[in-house]
Amino acid sequence: MSIVRKPSEIAVKKLLEAAQLPIVDITPEHMEHFFGAWEGSCLAGVVGMEPLGTTALLRSLAITALKRGSGLGSALLAQVEKYAMEQGVRSMFLLTTTAESYFEKRGYSRISREDAPEAIRNTVEFTSLCPGSAVFMVKHMSVI
Repeated sequence: MSIVRKPSEIAVKKLLEAAQLPIVDITPEHMEHFFGAWEGSCLAGVVGMEPLGTTALLRSLAITALKRGSGLGSALLAQVEKYAMEQGVRSMFLLTTTAESYFEKRGYSRISREDAPEAIRNTVEFTSLCPGSAVFMVKHMSVI
């Protein structure tokens, strides 16, 4: 299994669709900040971030059904967090409808959507792609 930066947009979108995650706003430019885990010629997992100065929005952590529970998600999350820190990100935010406990175990804390920084509030994911019922979480990079 190898983790690479800038995976194929087509492969990423296919995996995200299978995981029922939004893809409508993902552009080729987003791939600059995505990582994919390849097993042979198959994309087994993906994660991305949308950098917004010293904050970032974690995007699209998805693992194929066969690889869930293998630690691949944690490896991808660690990779994107390390990359975020290298880019000067100090706080990583995310929205989730299904994985709150997963992210809590990895240092993310639930916060009110009203406490979102303006840059995060202005993202398409925050304003329209994720439902208002999605849990909003943050991890301050000093605790990674």
